[in-house]
Amino acid sequence: MIRRADGAAAPRAPGRGGAPARSDAAAGFPSTAGSTAGSTAGSAPDWARLAAEMARRTGIRPRRDEPLAGHTSMRVGGPADLLAVARDLPALVALVGFARANRLTVVLLGRGSDVVVADAGIRALVILARAEGWRIEGNRLIAEAGLPLARAATLAGRAGLSGLEFGLAIPGTVGGAVWANAGAHGADIAGVLESVTVLRADGTEATEPSAALGLAYRESRFKRWDANATTSEADAAAVAPAADSPGDVILSATFRLAPADPAAIKARPDEIRRWRREHQPLTQPSAGSVFRNPPGDSAGRLIDACGLRGARCGGASISQKHANFIVNEGGATATDVRRLSERARTAVAERFGVDLEYEIKFVGDWSGWRQEQLPADDRDPLKAAPE
Repeated sequence: MIRRADGAAAPRAPGRGGAPARSDAAAGFPSTAGSTAGSTAGSAPDWARLAAEMARRTGIRPRRDEPLAGHTSMRVGGPADLLAVARDLPALVALVGFARANRLTVVLLGRGSDVVVADAGIRALVILARAEGWRIEGNRLIAEAGLPLARAATLAGRAGLSGLEFGLAIPGTVGGAVWANAGAHGADIAGVLESVTVLRADGTEATEPSAALGLAYRESRFKRWDANATTSEADAAAVAPAADSPGDVILSATFRLAPADPAAIKARPDEIRRWRREHQPLTQPSAGSVFRNPPGDSAGRLIDACGLRGARCGGASISQKHANFIVNEGGATATDVRRLSERARTAVAERFGVDLEYEIKFVGDWSGWRQEQLPADDRDPLKAAPE
């Protein structure tokens, strides 16, 4: 999610020509965010001064030019101008407050799944949400935004509470799962979420019922802040602004679950883990499912039918195990991943007339990105298929 911390949408760099707007909105990341403290109009922020000021005011020492590949599951991406880690909710509130006071563009990430950071990096403050507190009250699990959803599912199961088992298949955080209404194996967040606590733009906190969040298939009001934004799954932005309440940040979520026998609960996660091992490339770096499934079909089936299973671009390849996954075979760049995903998207559109929507999100400075130009003989995806 790309916004100034005061809730205003940040300007976008030019995208590629001829492509739908949905897949470009998150691709261009601005080098500045309007009136940034320590800079003049049109100039870069004084990140050295801001880093020192952040450390003094919040007690959190940020990192300059921090490579982001190690903070994403795809293991690609250039540096962030400034990166800070929020290890608890007070730290998250303090960092967001600092960003707002200084009118900084800010990107908030959870575990970095379902996101591809540009090779040029992110010209902004990146905050990693690592607030992982939790507690159980009766049949409810209250979890902070940075708690991995799989961990939340495990904790609930140990307490004899059922309903979050599907979370074991989602490699994101609680905040990101709410943001995207993440789901798997026939269940989703909307089915178990009771309420969320958010940090408002004015610095106050509020609790909202799930009915007020506009939850739909892989959607929420937090995610629909811009109709042109690239669609993304659970962790592209673990905490994010909302369109109808600019600057809202998810702090925690309350899940209402059902009591059940722990032994019976354990059987379901074991089944999910077995299915994932058999059908997904868990041993290789990836961002998760690249595209949403179109109504009544599977993105992986369509890509596979185009003969692209195993297709490569640089160090990235379409997984032999599941064609809706792009994996890092070693040394892949973000550009490799994006070019390969666009190749698959184009092939499906040309062969089946289906416009696949992205589930992953491309963030950062993509202003110099160019789509690959295939030789004429390679434009038929079946001819381009590997032996």
